[in-house]
Amino acid sequence: MRLKTNPFSAWMLALGCVSLFPNHVFSQAPYYQGKTITIIRGGEPGGTGDMQARALIPYLKKYIPGEPTIIVENMPGAAGRKAANYIYSTAKPNGLTIGAVGAGLVVGPILGLAGTQYDLDRLIYLGSTERGDPYLFLSRKEAGLDSLEKLRATSGLRIGAQAVGHPIYISGRMFAYLLGLKEPKFVLGYGGPELDIALARGEVDARANGADTILQRSREALGKGQFHIHVTITIPKGKFHPRFANLPELDTFASNDKERQLVNLFRTFLYPRWPYIVPPGTPGEIVKILRGAMAKAFNDPGFHKEFKKLMAADPTPLTGEKVETAIRELPRDPEIVGLYKKLAEHGPLPPR
Repeated sequence: MRLKTNPFSAWMLALGCVSLFPNHVFSQAPYYQGKTITIIRGGEPGGTGDMQARALIPYLKKYIPGEPTIIVENMPGAAGRKAANYIYSTAKPNGLTIGAVGAGLVVGPILGLAGTQYDLDRLIYLGSTERGDPYLFLSRKEAGLDSLEKLRATSGLRIGAQAVGHPIYISGRMFAYLLGLKEPKFVLGYGGPELDIALARGEVDARANGADTILQRSREALGKGQFHIHVTITIPKGKFHPRFANLPELDTFASNDKERQLVNLFRTFLYPRWPYIVPPGTPGEIVKILRGAMAKAFNDPGFHKEFKKLMAADPTPLTGEKVETAIRELPRDPEIVGLYKKLAEHGPLPPR
């Protein structure tokens, strides 16, 4: 026997379901709708990290449900560790504050550098816009150091860098150490673009930098032959930048296996070149949204086009899962880390 349905009763039953289970009857608005995400950039305005963030942001916004507003705040200091400290200890774990710190993020806690107040293994990684870029060591043309022999014979070479612990500082020290430069002097306190100007003005004689950054910011000066580029650290090992494939690798100046491992540790630290992070305790659903949006942005042809326009090179992104794996697998051999730490700190280069 079929029961007759009273339309009024059915309507009342539906209304009761709405009141008891509102989230299951009507779909909620996206979490990020109407919200603002702040990206805390651990560096000066105008640097490589800034440009990569500018390329990423429109596409990250595109793929986050609700399309939130995304703004950037620069927080320079301690080679990005100040920004990492803020994300770790101060930022709320609600997905509205993201850190974009650079490779200095990884170096600080492994080496126990001063000012590091975060646990590398507890941060949550969303991805990286770039993998490690080959590093170069260059001198200004007016210094007259047009050969490795002249470079190594010069005493008191002034090498510019941003800050103690910054990858530019560490790589400059590593070049000086393995090339056997005589009593080099490290001149600090510059932002990235400021260091280019300091080199052009003769305030410093030499500097280290990433190959793509040199091509992006100093293409005209490079074309005019205003630099002598001497040596490279390939990242990963053996992967030369096509523009600088004729340079010797720094490994060839190492005198023993310990020194070769030192260069490899530098490569490993720089593999996740521009990691994006959120605080420990950020809910898994929010992390999933952000990681998914980051991965989709990395695959968007528009992101690749904008990145290449700003950086004069194609992006080499890493997903959050790959960055997390790279962090977990970092080599932490005490002897090699100890030598690396001496290069990362202030003071004279260690004896060989």
